[in-house]
Amino acid sequence: MLGWLVLGVSALVVGIAKTSIGGVAALPVAGFATFLPAKESTAAVLLLLIVGDVIAVRLYRRGADWAMLRRLLPAVLPGIVLGALLINVVDDRTMTLVIAGCILAALSVQLWLRLRPAAALPNPGHPHLAATIGAGTAAGFTTMVANAAGPVMAVYLLAARVDKLRFVGTNAWFFLLVNVSKVPFSAGLGLFPPATLQLTLVLVPVVLVGAWIGRRVLRAVDQRLFELLTVTAALVAAAALLTRAALTG
Repeated sequence: MLGWLVLGVSALVVGIAKTSIGGVAALPVAGFATFLPAKESTAAVLLLLIVGDVIAVRLYRRGADWAMLRRLLPAVLPGIVLGALLINVVDDRTMTLVIAGCILAALSVQLWLRLRPAAALPNPGHPHLAATIGAGTAAGFTTMVANAAGPVMAVYLLAARVDKLRFVGTNAWFFLLVNVSKVPFSAGLGLFPPATLQLTLVLVPVVLVGAWIGRRVLRAVDQRLFELLTVTAALVAAAALLTRAALTG
């Protein structure tokens, strides 16, 4: 019963994340990984995320920064390949620790940028090419391993000082394109058994409700609160993943 409750809430948060505060997408990752094997949980979350991505693109497609996406997307594929290789060779506990470490690293960068914005980001609207390549590769890796690229993209977009509507629009197109491209890799790894597909079908309506809630949340919060919630959600998700790894160690 508790497991279904957590999975239901996680699916609700997927919808909220896709239409408002993208950083909270790390929370469903932790929720699914708590009650499902980590590798299988990635496939279940992936399918729900794609449902949310389609809704988000439908709502916010005009807000996307395509110049930023064109710079970012080519660096994602190497990260996806590395992530697929990692899934093949590590156990669930190690993978959980890797994802938690990536989230914490992204948060560290975000805090540093907040403390030294002038030195760290001389041209806010156009992040340095090295930062773009690093963010794209990190996003590809973390999204393939456990659908945890939300914090990486949140750090990158917040560092670029995009407003909340451009944030959501760019996020929507980025993750739709990336998540669809991950499906063949996940299928090749055998992560789509019938039980996973059945679970996804049951939870799709919950994602739709979350998307409806998320759209209203985005209208209600200002930019400062939006950024605070994004960072806080990523921190909570990292703590949950580290706790899970400690309990299974």
